[in-house]
Amino acid sequence: MSKNLVIVESPAKAKTIEKYLGKDFVVKSSIGHIRGLPSKSGSIDVKNKFAPVYEVDSGKRKVISELKKEVKAADTVWLASDEDREGEAIAWHLAEVLKLDPKTTKRIVFHEITKNALDEAVKNPRTINMPLVEAQQARQSLDYLVGFELSPVLWRKVGPQLSAGRVQSVAVRLIVEREAEIDGHTPESTFKLTATFVLEDGTELPATSSKKHQTIADVRTILEEFAKSSFSVASIEKKPGTRNPSAPFTTSTLQQEASSKLGYSPRSTMQLAQRLYEAGHITYMRTDSVNLSTQALGAMTEFIKQAYGDNYHQFRTFKSKSANAQEAHEAIRPTDVRRDMAGADEQQKKLYNLIWRRTLSSQMAPASLEKTTISIAADKSSEVMEAKGEIVIFDGFLKVYGRSGDDVLLPAVNQGDPLTLQSASALEQLSRGPARYTEASLVKKLEEMGIGRPSTYASTINTIQSREYVERGDLEGIKKAIAHLTLEGGTVSEQAETIEYGKDSNKLFPTDKGKVVTDFLVKHFSEVMDYDFTKSVEEELDEIAIGAKDRVKVLTDFYGPFHALVEKSADITRAEASQARLVGNDPKSGLPIYSRFGRFGPMLQKGEQSDDPKPQFAPLPTGAKIETVTLEQALEMFKLPRLVGQTDDGNDIKANIGRFGPYIVIDKLFVSIKPLDPQSITLEEAKELYAAKLKTEAERNIADFGDGIKVLNGRWGAYITDGKKNAKIPKETEPASITHDQAKELLAKAPAKKARKRITRRK
Repeated sequence: MSKNLVIVESPAKAKTIEKYLGKDFVVKSSIGHIRGLPSKSGSIDVKNKFAPVYEVDSGKRKVISELKKEVKAADTVWLASDEDREGEAIAWHLAEVLKLDPKTTKRIVFHEITKNALDEAVKNPRTINMPLVEAQQARQSLDYLVGFELSPVLWRKVGPQLSAGRVQSVAVRLIVEREAEIDGHTPESTFKLTATFVLEDGTELPATSSKKHQTIADVRTILEEFAKSSFSVASIEKKPGTRNPSAPFTTSTLQQEASSKLGYSPRSTMQLAQRLYEAGHITYMRTDSVNLSTQALGAMTEFIKQAYGDNYHQFRTFKSKSANAQEAHEAIRPTDVRRDMAGADEQQKKLYNLIWRRTLSSQMAPASLEKTTISIAADKSSEVMEAKGEIVIFDGFLKVYGRSGDDVLLPAVNQGDPLTLQSASALEQLSRGPARYTEASLVKKLEEMGIGRPSTYASTINTIQSREYVERGDLEGIKKAIAHLTLEGGTVSEQAETIEYGKDSNKLFPTDKGKVVTDFLVKHFSEVMDYDFTKSVEEELDEIAIGAKDRVKVLTDFYGPFHALVEKSADITRAEASQARLVGNDPKSGLPIYSRFGRFGPMLQKGEQSDDPKPQFAPLPTGAKIETVTLEQALEMFKLPRLVGQTDDGNDIKANIGRFGPYIVIDKLFVSIKPLDPQSITLEEAKELYAAKLKTEAERNIADFGDGIKVLNGRWGAYITDGKKNAKIPKETEPASITHDQAKELLAKAPAKKARKRITRRK
């Protein structure tokens, strides 16, 4: 019989902890939450003080049964789930399901999985912190109520399979509004003036104008003045500078830095950090505190002085930006600062080393810099050119964290030294609107605005993409001509250059679905979509967590006005919700043509819904938007499907656009033609794609027995199918050798296809 049973939520965490606690402890895992709110109406009992109606996860019954046996056999049970609200809720659910008294059952928390931390936790147990549990319940209840009451409104008024979320919808709004700012931006033209000078010893000195110029006439005049001018060093200014290290990582800053330095998405970063934590390499990775423990600070002081010297150490404390940060917690740091590399694979090692460098550098001396500006004057022009350089005098924390660029060392010159102009140029530049969000910059914005919690950002960003409100991708630029003036050999010349204006890569773009849903929610549920309101909800949840506010009152104050808006939404018409935009009128029939959001996405409609005959529908042109499609483009789409021609055996080839993009169809065989346009694809191109498709289909079909039973090549290898069931082929059997009888026998033994179960999670 074990004296002590420790229950954690992760098998990996259990394995690491068991190494430190010794033979008197048995460590078991609940494998995350053991029960939750079922995805059905009524899981929050609104009339009964918003009581959650929990249900044990069907997949956890075996785990619970095993834990009950262990509890029965143990003298003492220790609940050791994570230290945040979610972890506290897991501990409470375990106590409820395993019939443990939450008022007396021992609860232990630790910031890191090390022997010292665990010994200290065991010496200082507490009981379950109910305010933390209630804060988690309040967040879960709010998200549930918004999801289950608002999503059906979207189904009825906008389209099927849509969803809304308290934080998710506000995050989408940020991206939609940013795109609108970009679309509304009018490019402004300025000119950047650069020049290269030569010293008497032949050394080159590049320089740039200290200001931007608005017109081509201005820069032409300056270049013409330069052609007649003599140049000299007007002044030399040297300024000392310092660069200080950043605070240790919090959850959000780790996600941002891992994105910019390692190219990891927030979701990948959190998964990797979770593994490092569970293996005992770093402290808990869900935190908004920048504090470091006294013990950690002492270890870093000793390490820095020994490894780099006393002059590299500087003790620092940092203050969290968030007023609600839990200062008792620690920042993300290595558990052993002497180890600069740890992790089970290359990705984990890179993330660990980033954490190690950031933590160590936070306790190091600032870097000392020398910044130099050489001003260059022309005797026949008022334009001042500047050459700027920066060198590191003492690297300080940069020795560990690394430098973002090399020193820019300027040649030694004296005031009054003559310079010879080798060349000069003025390049036109077009201003761009605000930058689109990346996943990392969206995390930063959400944190700045106090929307959501850092621990939920990764899942929020994943959700808005998986639900197709936002997509991450690249944008091709528009070719634009810009002017480039050059001065060489005393002559000013002008030539046009072509740039790709607006080109973007790896950014977040709102989809038409995201725009329509956001516009609808902002118009009819403005309070839920309000940034300040969303922030205030987070603040109230924080107050519940410290016992300063009552869960039921917070939910009551939110639900009353919110539910009234839901009931009022019954008056909204589908036409109003679909954001229909009049594109123009068909010149032949006179019928109005609208661009709008339909059941399966953005579309065109000719005629009114109430017309008889019924209106005609067509897809939007490839790349067009509801708000920008023209009448000319729309009229062409109503000509689809387009007859491209015939195959060699006389079958029609028709081109069209469907839900999944442009395609051609030949006798019920559909062939994608991406990225070609159905309006312009040639017969030759269509035949080539058709031939390639026939070849692929032929290679896929290993055998066809004529009664619906086939042997096919699939994504995971060959298999047998009759259209209703699939059967695996034994490894030792050659797929091409299978007989009809063997195929029927294997199908008879194969399990029936499982019915597809749609799981809807609402945040």
